[in-house]
Amino acid sequence: MFARILVLVLVGAVAWAVVARASPAAGPDRVHTVQPGDTLWSIATSRYGGDPRGGVWKIEQRNGLAGQPLVAGARIVLP
Repeated sequence: MFARILVLVLVGAVAWAVVARASPAAGPDRVHTVQPGDTLWSIATSRYGGDPRGGVWKIEQRNGLAGQPLVAGARIVLP
């Protein structure tokens, strides 16, 4: 009985690994060149809908910017 359950779990895990992948609708990350006067808030406001705080957090996390200022000319990835 235990062997059957184990086999079913393993088959389910393999099937999930095959099916579960990134959605093609997500698309590739975009690169943004920081302009003079840009802030994370202004970038998030222009690129993401709704409350920009989520966009600011995503940009910070993706680029390792927590607590660091943006520098004009720098290229950041917009997830």
